[in-house]
Amino acid sequence: MANVRVERTEEGGFRATNARGAEVLIGGGDQDGVFTPVELLLAAVGGCNIVTVEPLTAKRGHRLVRLEMTVQAEKVESNKLGPVTITYDVELPSEQADEVFRAVAGRVHEKYCTVSRSLQEGTEVRLELP
Repeated sequence: MANVRVERTEEGGFRATNARGAEVLIGGGDQDGVFTPVELLLAAVGGCNIVTVEPLTAKRGHRLVRLEMTVQAEKVESNKLGPVTITYDVELPSEQADEVFRAVAGRVHEKYCTVSRSLQEGTEVRLELP
């Protein structure tokens, strides 16, 4: 089970902490040094895809020279995002690596990224109050 604790900090911001002690600061779009909740969602989509694509491409003998991506979405309503778009920026060592990368990235997007698949299929979010 995945588990993250989110709490208000003494400074009035918010912090998410996982069981391994990693932290990320959360706030509004007007604060420096923090992620907004929407940015964290986009980072989760990108992170899930990229940490899956990289080892699968390397496992097939094609370590990419550079592997980066941009993940973006626009709000279509004040409280709803439109489509999320992932744009890779890669430097490939060969033409054969391009074929492998494209095949792997496509499969990861369609089948293996838990975050993207959950968004695409509409995972239920439940609220439990004390």
